[in-house]
Amino acid sequence: MTYARTEPTDQEPDIRARPPLVREFLLVAGLFLAYKFGRRAANGHVEEAFRNAGNVWDLERALRLPGEGAVQGLLLHSQPLIHAANTYYAAVHFPATALFLVWLYWRRPRHYVRSRRVLAALTAAALALHLLFPLAPPRMLPVAGLVDTGQLYGPTVYGQTPATDTMANQFAAMPSLHVGWAVMVAVGLILATRSRWRLLWLLHPALTLLVVVGTANHYWLDAIVVAAMLAVALAVFRLPLSARTDPARPLGWGSDDGSAVPAYAGGARPRDFASAVPAGSAGSVTGPGSFAAAGVPPSFGASGPATNGADAGSRAPARAGAAR
Repeated sequence: MTYARTEPTDQEPDIRARPPLVREFLLVAGLFLAYKFGRRAANGHVEEAFRNAGNVWDLERALRLPGEGAVQGLLLHSQPLIHAANTYYAAVHFPATALFLVWLYWRRPRHYVRSRRVLAALTAAALALHLLFPLAPPRMLPVAGLVDTGQLYGPTVYGQTPATDTMANQFAAMPSLHVGWAVMVAVGLILATRSRWRLLWLLHPALTLLVVVGTANHYWLDAIVVAAMLAVALAVFRLPLSARTDPARPLGWGSDDGSAVPAYAGGARPRDFASAVPAGSAGSVTGPGSFAAAGVPPSFGASGPATNGADAGSRAPARAGAAR
């Protein structure tokens, strides 16, 4: 039989798949606090962070990646533009991710559970890498020739003295969670919606990438590494099949309980019957509304179909029985 699949629908959310709200709030808040305190615990390691920065810079040049200065040069042509980039870096990262999770929790619970797991795994792996590989951002590297746009034009989320910054770990450039979370937001919304414009969500990670590089807060490699880590997390935490698409439903089937109901049993048109009957079977169809010569149903009897109204009426129950 012929089966048809559809894209995710905008139907009412499955409330049964929605985790308890208080538990989820405490869980997400706990993960966030653990991450923030973990980053602060990784402060210091100044010499190691600058040594790693030099190695990353040399590796990028060996790989012939474009210089971060090319992006920053474009932003520095306009003070409002560089101010907007700093604002985007400081103000969009956390609120966008939080709104993404809230919307999924309310409208796409099954997608929410998977996205929360992916983000938690990605953040934990990033924190481990921050601890193992402290990295000074390119704005601190003299050989890069870049400026600290946040300090010069504002706004900024970092203190002027990186080693004693009590608000954030400025030596946690590798990997870039700004980029990682932005990519997850875009991927999650593309999978959870069916709008023809849903691919436009990719503008969020694209813009985030340009912002983190143009403000000299991250290297290109920071984004490449986090993208690879996110790909692994997405592969580990697979989306349930029931959340990817609507359940497969054969063409013309009208049963809500998933039982096998032939298309022609509910008064479907001959062409629906043609698509529902396997080729070469006793009731195969050679064209819309016609029976194959060698495929006479057994219920018609050896002498063929009825030729008058009485016989036709007497054989109607037999046909119905054969159809069932």
